[in-house]
Formats: sequence, structure tokens, C-alpha cells
Amino acid sequence: MIRFNPLWETMAKKKVTTYTLRVIHGMSHATVQRLQANQPVSTHTLNKLCKILDCRLEDIAEYVPDENS
Repeated sequence: MIRFNPLWETMAKKKVTTYTLRVIHGMSHATVQRLQANQPVSTHTLNKLCKILDCRLEDIAEYVPDENS
């Protein structure tokens, strides 16, 4: 499972809010909700986040094995 917990930490460090993502950078409300719920997002979205936050992929997402695996 991919989780976006590091995203929220990175955003806090860089003083970026979900409002900033939506209004300033044009990210849809639905995409922000998907990130908050740890639901799948496109690689385009991941690329956009890395660009906005000037960070690496591991600063916004992490892989955690499913318990059923």
C-alpha cells in the first residue's frame, strides 16, 4: 500500500497547505481528497507534487506492505 504520510510532513516543513495546492497550483479538490485518503493518484500528480515542493518522491510517499501479503 502506498501512503502519503510523508507528504503532510513535507508540506508542513515547506509551509504549503492544501489550499495552496488547490488554489495556487491548480490541483483539483478530488485529487487532494485522494491523497488525504491514501488512495491511488497518477504519476503526473506525484511529479507535480515533487515540482511544487521541490522534493524527491520519498518525501511525499512511502510503501507499506499490506498485512494480507
